[in-house]
Amino acid sequence: MNKPNILIFMTDQQRACSVLPDNAYKAKTPVLDEFRKESVTFSRAFCPAPHCCPARASFMTGLMPTQHGVWHNVNVANAITRGLKDHIRPWSVDMREAGYRMLFSGKWHVSNYQQPHDYGWEHVAPGSAHPSRRLSRDEQDAAARERELRNLQRHAGDHGVSERVPGEIRRAGMRPYIHYGDNTHPFLAQYFRDGEEDNPFGDRTVVDAALAKIDELYGNEPWCLYVGTLGPHDPYVAPKRFLDLYEGVEFPLPDTFDDPMDDKPALYRRTRDRFAQLTREEHQDAIRHYLAFCTYEDWLFGRLIDKLKERGEYEDAIILYLSDHGDYLGDHGLWCKGLPSFLSCYHVPAIAKMPGGQQGVVRDEFVSLCDFAPTLLEMGTAESPVEFAGTSLMPLLKGETPADWRDALFFQTNGNETYGIQRSTVTDKWRFVYNGFDYDELYDLESDPGQMHNLVPDPQYQPVVEEMYRRIWTFGLAHEEHLLNEYIMTAMADYGPGIAAGKSAR
Repeated sequence: MNKPNILIFMTDQQRACSVLPDNAYKAKTPVLDEFRKESVTFSRAFCPAPHCCPARASFMTGLMPTQHGVWHNVNVANAITRGLKDHIRPWSVDMREAGYRMLFSGKWHVSNYQQPHDYGWEHVAPGSAHPSRRLSRDEQDAAARERELRNLQRHAGDHGVSERVPGEIRRAGMRPYIHYGDNTHPFLAQYFRDGEEDNPFGDRTVVDAALAKIDELYGNEPWCLYVGTLGPHDPYVAPKRFLDLYEGVEFPLPDTFDDPMDDKPALYRRTRDRFAQLTREEHQDAIRHYLAFCTYEDWLFGRLIDKLKERGEYEDAIILYLSDHGDYLGDHGLWCKGLPSFLSCYHVPAIAKMPGGQQGVVRDEFVSLCDFAPTLLEMGTAESPVEFAGTSLMPLLKGETPADWRDALFFQTNGNETYGIQRSTVTDKWRFVYNGFDYDELYDLESDPGQMHNLVPDPQYQPVVEEMYRRIWTFGLAHEEHLLNEYIMTAMADYGPGIAAGKSAR
């Protein structure tokens, strides 16, 4: 039997609501709207960690952060880890051994030590990945610190006395942060490849390279092409013609925007206050810029779809559209991604088309980025020795409803580069967060979907808290959880891993 060709399109920091119908923050996505009619939309797909590198590592390996070892941005000076554990075997290795030609264009951001070609991928776009340099940990740390020092020195005087422009956030001793805008802003021009207004982050270049490679593919060798763009990551810098599509459209601020967060960790309030310089109108304008950026990504995806149709290969191809993590988009006054545990940062688009699979269907089962490793391997009839944290989505794609499908998802983060330990879970009813740096959170999602009212202080909910801890520890112990130190000054959980003793992990 011929193996199907596979196209994977992964955006960066795109929240699920931007592609789901009947949502106040649905972007204009004509390509995806048509694509969904022939695909399965997973309406409750989530990343295991709210940050680029650990989320992408989980997609590439099918494992949780405790297993693959990536916790932070692998490039910054204070990263705890800089790559995957040595023994980790991404699914691309097994696909290559099964006869697939593995093609990679765009963002990697999984490891500094290992690059795509170390795991069977061929680089498509020049500069889409760097050759493995095999620098020592000390050399990695020194290089990252030197790079960040150069940035500080280069922009030492840039925060000056000029008037603040819309979308700008002034920071003492640091260069300004520009939340949104276009290539006419001196700080944002750097985000446009070669100064081209319609090429933010070089995403068009990444897609152009992928299109050129598709034109070279002939014969019976099956291929898997991964295209990783950087939009709609902040700063939100969509080309003007996509912004023009939203001219005159006003987006309301989220219902949770004015949440004082007095019952939530202080770090949440401090994070929100980073955006306090923005007026309410600027927050609304940022929403418009973000959604316009999503529309631009939709257009890029459409160019790949058109190429497959032009070649007569669309119908028989497996095609996946997804993102690494979401964006708060003003929820609780927050933006971007990171430690605040609100689900909009974890909730990602995930739309899959498979020959013989269901069409125009929405599945609302809990789905994790970890699920795509076993799914892609099954699609490509490839075997793997890895015991994945995820589960193949093939039954859902075929219209089946497994009786034992999970009733919860679990999340792990040690913070972006702020080093805040969180372990959390979500069920149909509850959202629970263990915060190693502050008090915990519990929300009743049935009555409080916006996560406005923390129930942990109420004694009547302690049985729920205990049960959530039990579930988190049971899952963690089955997936190499390392928060096992019982020392009084470090074991901050109200219920330790011992409550999971004798319980079987799902």
